[in-house]
Amino acid sequence: MKTDDAAPGLRWSRVLLKVSGEALMGSRAFGIDQGVLDRIAGEIAEAVRLGARVGVVVGGGNFVRGAKIAAEGGDRVAGDHMGMLATVMNCLALKAALTRIDVPSVVLSALVVPAICETFTQRAAIENIDAGRVVLFAGGTGNPFFTTDSGAALRAAELGCDALLKGTSVDGIYSADPKTDPDAVRYDRLTHQEVLARGLAVMDAAAIALARDNAIPVIVFSIKEPGAFVDVLQGNGRSTVVTG
Repeated sequence: MKTDDAAPGLRWSRVLLKVSGEALMGSRAFGIDQGVLDRIAGEIAEAVRLGARVGVVVGGGNFVRGAKIAAEGGDRVAGDHMGMLATVMNCLALKAALTRIDVPSVVLSALVVPAICETFTQRAAIENIDAGRVVLFAGGTGNPFFTTDSGAALRAAELGCDALLKGTSVDGIYSADPKTDPDAVRYDRLTHQEVLARGLAVMDAAAIALARDNAIPVIVFSIKEPGAFVDVLQGNGRSTVVTG
C-alpha cells in the first residue's frame, strides 16, 4: 500500500515516529520528564496541524530493558515482556499529553491489555490514522527478542508509511559514537545496504532490512532538538536520510 502525495509543505505526510524511552527521561535518571513529554506531544500536534498522518512507537528503556536484564543473569523473555509493558506505560503517558492539547489519539498494543487500551490490528491502525488520529503503538511486536526498532519498521510497513523517522540523542548517523569519539564522521545520506554493511548501530539489522525490503526511507534526527521533528517533515533541519 502506498500513500497519496505529501501534504503541501511536507516532504513526508504519512510517517512513523520512533522515540526511545530514554528520550522521555530528559535529565532524569529514570521514568518520564513531563516537560519533555509535553514538548514531544506539542511537536506531534504541530505535524498533525500541517496535514501529517502520524504513528508513534515508543521504547521502554526509561523503565526496563530485557537485554540488560539478560546481561545481568535474568531471564530474557521475562525481561522483554517487562519492557513491552514499559512501552504501554509510555504510550499511555503520551496519549494523556496529546489529549490535554486536544489531539485525538489511540493506543494500540501488541500485548492484550484490554482494561487500559485497544489491541493492535492492522485494520484498526489504518482506520485510525486515516481518520486523523495519532496512533500510538505499544508492546513492540508482541514477541520477545525483537526490539522496538523492529516494531517501528514493522508498523511503518503495515501502515504504508512514506518514511520512518527515528528520534535519537544525536543529529544523524555517525561512523562511531560522537559522544566518545571526536573523530566520528557524520553522514548526510546512506543506503540501507550501506548501514548494514558498515555495521552502523543506529537501528538493529532486522529493522533496517525490513525498511529496505519495503522501500521505506529512514530519517535519523535529534529528538532532543526542539522543533526538529517538524523541521525534518518539511525537508529541513539536520538529519541523515537512509534510502534504497
